[in-house]
Amino acid sequence: MLSVLSATLCAMSDHTPGLWDSIDDLHTWLDSHRPVGGREGLLLRILKLSEEVGEVAQAVVGATGQNPRKGTTHTWEDVQSELCDVAVTALIALRTLTPDAREVFTRHLEKVTDRSLGGTGTG
Repeated sequence: MLSVLSATLCAMSDHTPGLWDSIDDLHTWLDSHRPVGGREGLLLRILKLSEEVGEVAQAVVGATGQNPRKGTTHTWEDVQSELCDVAVTALIALRTLTPDAREVFTRHLEKVTDRSLGGTGTG
């Protein structure tokens, strides 16, 4: 279910109403179902990113057929879906660290954009 929701969220831009509401809802749902709480639970939620990034790598290897024993096992759409899972997992981890995740992310994105594009805001 999380993969379907992740793909849906990935299709939304930051300007789409509901993205951060969905992140908040997922955060609440995960908190109510996590077996480990406290600092350890927080660290495990952040470590989940490593698992998701590994799934991106696995999908890329599968999409390019780089494992001769397995051949082509994934599509580029699978890679897209796995990248969406990484993005959703990162946003949920950020939300776990702070209830102000939207503002923190927006400020950071503005800094990265200004640094990368020289304050032009266009590519």
